[in-house]
Amino acid sequence: MKLWLGLLFATLALLNSSLAANVKLGNEVLAANKFKQLKGKRVGLITNPSGVNRVLVQTVDILHDAPEVNLVALYAPEHGIYGDVAAGDHVVNRKDERTGLMVYSIYGKTRKPTAEMLKDIDVMVFDLQDIGCRSYTFISTMGLAMEACAENNIEFMVLDRPNPLGGERIEGPMLEEKFRSFVSQWDIPYVHGLTTGELAKMINGQGWIKKPCKLTVVPVKGWKRSMTWDQTELPWVPTSPHIPHGDSPMFYVATGVIGELMAANIGVGYTLPFQCMAVTNINMHAFADTMNGYGLPGVRFKPVTYKPYYATYKGETVSGVQVYFTDPRRVSLMAINFYAWEGLKKTANVDLFADAVKAKRGFDMFDKVNGTDKVRKALQEGKPAKEIVASWEAGEKEFRKARKPYLIY
Repeated sequence: MKLWLGLLFATLALLNSSLAANVKLGNEVLAANKFKQLKGKRVGLITNPSGVNRVLVQTVDILHDAPEVNLVALYAPEHGIYGDVAAGDHVVNRKDERTGLMVYSIYGKTRKPTAEMLKDIDVMVFDLQDIGCRSYTFISTMGLAMEACAENNIEFMVLDRPNPLGGERIEGPMLEEKFRSFVSQWDIPYVHGLTTGELAKMINGQGWIKKPCKLTVVPVKGWKRSMTWDQTELPWVPTSPHIPHGDSPMFYVATGVIGELMAANIGVGYTLPFQCMAVTNINMHAFADTMNGYGLPGVRFKPVTYKPYYATYKGETVSGVQVYFTDPRRVSLMAINFYAWEGLKKTANVDLFADAVKAKRGFDMFDKVNGTDKVRKALQEGKPAKEIVASWEAGEKEFRKARKPYLIY
């Protein structure tokens, strides 16, 4: 019996591995079809270092070297074409030394391509690895570029990629209009469960841009909605400096919102970006006991102490918890931010909002990332995290219905 079970599990593991190995990225599907959708067209490309195929060849090189493709211009989002620009810093127009092509910045003086930037192309290709949440600016870049292309009668093509959080997870508050910004551009929950191709279809179909563009999505082959990044067996290239690994998007969602207050260190400035919640002068064991006492499914909290070498509490010793996902499928990622806020208050009467005020920091970015000020006000009023998380359920349910017509996988 044990031998039979062993053989069964080995066979299933081999089958799962084989299925994962068959996940083909949109840029690989395009190449396998000999770039037929691009033949005879002048091509522009929005990409960065995350735009690679399975063997780590960048899409810039794939399109530039393909005899069938006439790549004429590059467009740089946040961090730049080669990831050499810090978060939030403006990218500048320049000539690319490697290809000789002009690189136009769409994260600088303008975040939407101008007619002048688009005058030499017939189709704009988008190949960026998103991380699955509303505040990540690549999806804002995509939609604004779609709008610009529609206004200038240029086709828009998305080379699709898996959502590293999977396609089933939907979490967080919906966007309120007055908090619309580049870190909350679209009417989606904080965690949306869409690929970039699916989101592009939704942006077009829901009328979120002034005029729908002529959209082509080159789909991923072999990806299922239940698959997170580790199950794809694809290499992960950092999408930005603090998203170094395939599971980093999960940590980003779990702590990044609280990190916007700049009153707790979340591992940024240390070796564990987005994996910690730490402040000065706190009993880390008591804080860990409080966090674990909530019984949140799929996650555990371990006491940790360290000294950030930059960012919040630079050079000071901080203590708190490190986040460990024990069952990623069950964990409610965004909820962790607000249980941590509550846990700090409960354990050591640490009020991150009060600390932010003392440091003369506002709540503007915190509210923008949440897409609402209701979360902040609820926390300030002392409402429990459990109640805040439950308040999102109606919006999450409505969005799940609204997105159905746009699902590809």
